[in-house]
Amino acid sequence: MNMETEIRTLGEPGFAGDDSVLPFEVEGLDVRGRIVQLGPMIDTILGRHAYPEPVARLLAEAIALTVLLGTSLKFEGKLIIQTKGDGPVDLLVADFSTPGDLRAYARFDEERLHAAQETGMTSPAELLGNGVLAFTIDQGAYMQRYQGIVEMNGGSLEEMAETYFRQSEQIPTLVRLSVAELFDRDADGNPRQSWRAGGIVVQFLPQAPDRMRLPDLPGGDVPEGVEDYLHDEDDSWSEAKALVATVDAGELTDPDVGAERLLYRLFHERGARVYPPVPVFDRCSCSRERLGEVLRGFSAEELAESVEDGAITVQCEFCSTAYKFDPAEFGG
Repeated sequence: MNMETEIRTLGEPGFAGDDSVLPFEVEGLDVRGRIVQLGPMIDTILGRHAYPEPVARLLAEAIALTVLLGTSLKFEGKLIIQTKGDGPVDLLVADFSTPGDLRAYARFDEERLHAAQETGMTSPAELLGNGVLAFTIDQGAYMQRYQGIVEMNGGSLEEMAETYFRQSEQIPTLVRLSVAELFDRDADGNPRQSWRAGGIVVQFLPQAPDRMRLPDLPGGDVPEGVEDYLHDEDDSWSEAKALVATVDAGELTDPDVGAERLLYRLFHERGARVYPPVPVFDRCSCSRERLGEVLRGFSAEELAESVEDGAITVQCEFCSTAYKFDPAEFGG
């Protein structure tokens, strides 16, 4: 976990506020984690594309998960979380670059999405369909990429993230994500809509590695009414999970609750401490120079087919910025 030396106990002045990930640890339970409330940043990203409500909710969850995990990177690099499935929302991408730049994009089939809404089939599993959720860590040009993949088998992004940590990292992990669509009025009394998202990741990291041991997953079908597996779970981890289970979804997005206040409610009896917040920004990595390099790799025929009204226009799928190029720049 990427933490500065400054440590604050809960209750001291200083608030993370919106769009900042707050690292914390609870020594009494041997857990560490991060919590975030996203406001203006996520509202800008979702509003830029005017995503339909079910798509916006899915992408907001992916963004919250990505910034929670991305801000823990201890090196210069990227974390990319991406779903790829056969549902109406066939692609979600959230791309985090250290120390705090985030861009995100969703792709969906309008007709299939409309049909899903008409029939009420708008759960995450129904919208994403069958496919995979990939966690990609990129440490730069001179390091090999690491990618962990879990199947989208009808679960939520929370459940899939927990499965990833269990299978790939062997770290007991609990993830809670929440998205809220708020409706109010501006100073002139006009209706106004905005998006918020929140999330918390808690991980069990005791000094003794054997305390982290989790039971094997069940190997096959289990008769109804019979426990699929029995095990003795560490008491500290059981308590941490029970406490986090009391979090209401609305608390994760409510600006009047705030990250510090929520952590205080959950863990103050166990000696929770918070570290300096890590701000995150809606900031795309696209540029005219990068896109120009891509176009230089096109054949003359491909360039000719891209010309419209005497120019080649390329629009970034993430931030919607449009770049215009003169075909003559590429020998056209």
